Amino acid sequence: MIHVSRPDLDAASWRKSSYSNTQGGDCIEVAQGFPGFVPVRDSKDPQRPALIFSAAEWTAFVADVKRGGFPA
Repeated sequence: MIHVSRPDLDAASWRKSSYSNTQGGDCIEVAQGFPGFVPVRDSKDPQRPALIFSAAEWTAFVADVKRGGFPA
């Protein structure tokens, strides 16, 4: 694991997952505009710290989800 300084997320623009529902279910938000990183947070508790993934890690995760790698 490579340690890098945490990006400043104070001015981040968060986008809710297109799979989120309006009933407050399991939802995540991602922030764009951080080259090389993808900040992710729980939309139900946005004050908690975000998880920071490398762009490569996030791309691999999304691809695995689309392939059905995480059955419900």
